[in-house]
Amino acid sequence: MRYRVTLIEGDGIGPEVTGATCRILEAAGAPVEWERVTAGERAFAEGGHPLPEAVIESLRRNRVGLKGPLGTPKGSGYRSANVQLRQKLQLFVGWRPVRSLPGIASRYSDVDVVVLRENTEGLYAGIEHQIRDDTVVSLKLSSRGAATRIARWAFEYARNHGRRKITVCHKKSVLPLGDGAFVDAFFEVGQDYPFMAQEEASLDQISMSLAEDPSQFDVLLLENLYGDILSDLCAGLVGGLGVVPGANVGHEVALFEAVHGTAPDIAGRGIADPLAVLLSGCLMVEWMGAHDVGRRVRDAIDVVLEAGQVRTGDLGGTANTEEFAQAIIDAMEGRP
Repeated sequence: MRYRVTLIEGDGIGPEVTGATCRILEAAGAPVEWERVTAGERAFAEGGHPLPEAVIESLRRNRVGLKGPLGTPKGSGYRSANVQLRQKLQLFVGWRPVRSLPGIASRYSDVDVVVLRENTEGLYAGIEHQIRDDTVVSLKLSSRGAATRIARWAFEYARNHGRRKITVCHKKSVLPLGDGAFVDAFFEVGQDYPFMAQEEASLDQISMSLAEDPSQFDVLLLENLYGDILSDLCAGLVGGLGVVPGANVGHEVALFEAVHGTAPDIAGRGIADPLAVLLSGCLMVEWMGAHDVGRRVRDAIDVVLEAGQVRTGDLGGTANTEEFAQAIIDAMEGRP
């Protein structure tokens, strides 16, 4: 049986890295048929809207999607299509598993932490208004319902993936009501999971501790802005945004995506690293139940990275996108 999956190629290097990912997943036997839709800068140029209704309809119909990076104008133009996708589809979990990869040099060699970010509220709710010519007020939205929902998802994720500890992040010394309620909801839900280690720590403490010794963390649960920042910090511990996968998940739809930007400076040159989108594709097929496909691709990635002979420029090599993709396919098929 094959499953229809929404594919958003993205802007900049998006079509190149999603194209390589689709090729590798097909070679691995992924039971997927792609339904291609357009969002972001290209959609805005073609139809005046960065997130056409056809994209939302496709994702609601298929329940699963893979997305390349989408461009957003800085300070003007239109609101981020990424944020709109999360809010329109209630993709309330930002899921970022971060692990060390063989052959990629970084300060630490044993990082294995999962960052879970509440995606729909906080400052990213986009509630702001100008009260004077020189003053803008931006509101941070916090609800007990959203806090409880993400906490429940985090505990269920940890329970089903062999994780043993969850750390909830906050700044409740500054925001005792909003951040305090997020922490309270976490521990309230946690009463149903007495076998799971549970702790709280401030954003400051976690930031410093990640730099000192990331192995002390297992699952991190964070509000929107904190999760946006610390997920990138964690990526830096293993080699950068180009080597970590990501997903935005709700009760009905799961959208898997690259966590890096559109890299317009190298777009169209065929030299982009597809690894972040490819690893997101592995998460996707595993989410769909095709664990053998995900494992096959991951094993091939590890073989290619450990050998160190075929790498894209960001990883210190000279291979182009297609050469790197072909090396992974060759490794899957047992060819040197």
